[in-house]
Amino acid sequence: MDTRQALLVDAFTDEPLAGNPAGVVPDGDGLDDEQMQAIASELGASETAFLRSSEDADRAVRYFTPETEVDMCGHATIASHAYLYERDEIDAGDHTLETEAGVLDIEVTEDGGVWMTQNQPEIRRVDLDYDRIADALGVDVAALEDVGADLPLARSTTGLPFLVIPVNFLEHLSDLDPDMAAIAELSREVDTAGVYAFTFDTLEQESTLHGRMFAPKAGVPEDPVTGTASGAVGAYLREFQAFDDLPDEMIFEQGHFVDRPGTVYVRVGAEVEVGGWAVTAMDGDLVVPETEDDDIIEV
Repeated sequence: MDTRQALLVDAFTDEPLAGNPAGVVPDGDGLDDEQMQAIASELGASETAFLRSSEDADRAVRYFTPETEVDMCGHATIASHAYLYERDEIDAGDHTLETEAGVLDIEVTEDGGVWMTQNQPEIRRVDLDYDRIADALGVDVAALEDVGADLPLARSTTGLPFLVIPVNFLEHLSDLDPDMAAIAELSREVDTAGVYAFTFDTLEQESTLHGRMFAPKAGVPEDPVTGTASGAVGAYLREFQAFDDLPDEMIFEQGHFVDRPGTVYVRVGAEVEVGGWAVTAMDGDLVVPETEDDDIIEV
């Protein structure tokens, strides 16, 4: 019977049971797609990272939500490298990671912080009716049209695409009542993993914005704290000149309205970088399901 070490590591926080839990399987070599999907479903995290050997980088990774594989996941990348550093399996310094979206540069700092370099951004405006967006999010349309006069609806990607939706005030962002079926349809229509709604009205004075991300198309109704989306939104803010002088480092707060508060640090310069900390919340062994005739045998 094959067993593998499996962990839940809370990313973008320095406290357990906060931030965004990521599944991490440190030894993913030899697992097929069905086995990885079954393990990700069992762990139940929004994404699980399966670390694997690579000929093109220090290591490779594949990411699975409970329902499907995705090309990129920021919080699981942060979680994986924070865990490896915590266990002295890697040193502080520069590392490379082969993903389905390309090879990424990863920096681990002496204090356990992890920074990942994302792909060059691709951003385009989208022509969607604000009434439709408001209905999908469960918010008054005025909360979107207000800030939308300066910042448009846009599809932004730095490896994984998101529909970026500005909202005027934190009160309206916190009161969102999303229609998941409608959000999934919007995501399919504009070819994104999900939607990221944000406001510059924040809980903490030093924060740049507060965000919420919904990805029901990928089986993730609301992701507590999102690394790839944060990079995409940081690039969006530069593209549409949200600031007279773009901060060298932005602080995105997220997860407070699902009781998983976390913090993402974002740098948008020649490259888009996302950083944060992570802590291990659970460490154990998981039985790997066997596969026969392409059907998973449940264990």
